[in-house]
Amino acid sequence: MAWQHDTMMNPPIEDLLERAESKFRLVTFGSMRARQINSYFGELGTAEVGLVPPQVTTQARKPLSVAFEEIALDKIEWVSAEELAAEAQAEADAAAAAAEAEAGAEDSESE
Repeated sequence: MAWQHDTMMNPPIEDLLERAESKFRLVTFGSMRARQINSYFGELGTAEVGLVPPQVTTQARKPLSVAFEEIALDKIEWVSAEELAAEAQAEADAAAAAAEAEAGAEDSESE
């Protein structure tokens, strides 16, 4: 039987680092998600729409602990700013192409 050191950190930091790739990314990702969770609980009962509730059922009371549990269970994943920018650019290009095609169809109808 392998001996495992008990820690106060649950889930273990080693598991979290495997998913986040670096300590900096883990801290950034965890804190961003914890702020979202905190905002969600702060806005309960209002008409605010668009806030994502916690993705895990947990006994944890702190938003950062909930965020770390979500990361450990792969309920959320890191998306870099470059990936977001590329997706936004692709959507903008597709919208421009659709608008251009629509304008070309209207021009051919008027002739």
